[in-house]
Amino acid sequence: MKLVVQLPCFNEAGQLGRTLAGLPRQVAGFDAVEWLVVDDGSTDGTAEVARAAGADHVLRLPHNRGLARAFAAGLEAACRLGADVVVNLDGDDQYRSEGIAALCAPVVAGVADIVVGCRPIERIPHFSPTKKLLQRLGSAVVRLVSGVDVADATSGFRAYSRRAAIALNVHSRYTYTLETLVQAGQAGLSVRGVPVEVNPPTRPSRLMRSTGEYVRRSLLTMGRSFVIYRPLRFFLVPAVLGWLAGFALGLRFLVRWLSAGGEAGNVQSLVLAAILVILGSVCVAIGLVADLLSVNRRLLEDLQAAQRRRDWQP
Repeated sequence: MKLVVQLPCFNEAGQLGRTLAGLPRQVAGFDAVEWLVVDDGSTDGTAEVARAAGADHVLRLPHNRGLARAFAAGLEAACRLGADVVVNLDGDDQYRSEGIAALCAPVVAGVADIVVGCRPIERIPHFSPTKKLLQRLGSAVVRLVSGVDVADATSGFRAYSRRAAIALNVHSRYTYTLETLVQAGQAGLSVRGVPVEVNPPTRPSRLMRSTGEYVRRSLLTMGRSFVIYRPLRFFLVPAVLGWLAGFALGLRFLVRWLSAGGEAGNVQSLVLAAILVILGSVCVAIGLVADLLSVNRRLLEDLQAAQRRRDWQP
């Protein structure tokens, strides 16, 4: 059994040495433990620091592609290296590496495909109230869309079985955390959470340059995941609201028309009611088409996973 610990990095030369120094070389259940640093187009010598600090493998991307793409490139590289389990860890020393054994244990035991390291969100002093709220919101969205119940869905400290690493796809450039959990639920992968601890921050967050940007990007990611993986439910919500509002306005027009003895009046309400009912029907039609497309997407993902199993051999 081989464990590959991957660290997607962008300009982490100042923190990477300390992060690698804390990584284990032996983990229960594994014959070999290797470190893989994914250098996402860094300009500060991150790759050189990684090699000097003992990284077994350094994958250099030609330019900065974003955290999510670097993560996906790392999963492919780890599988090609023969990893049976892949642990993803941030290069900024945010997470305590002592949690790696606890993350891997359910995967080694065969009871989980993905294990998420759940941080003590409410006890982290450098998390703002807004960020704490968004962490809870992200976890709630994942539960709603996929049925995966993880207390800290935005945590990047995770262990993946080889099966899970091959099955997952990352479409976003911003972050992979919510999207991959939703995919896991749709693909029938088993997901668990285990408590982990964090270190004090070593630098400002690059994903949260400002609260407004973080909120905007997080909501966009959540909404996109809902559209992709639960399209019919997503479009049925505005459809039902449109129908209810349309029928209410139509009933209001009918009551007033009858009370006026059949004289015309409040025609605007009738027109608006018709528009709302039509828009609701259009949403249903879009939802049905999107649902059929999602079925086709799942079939293509199954074919892709089969191809990856053949191609990603060490």
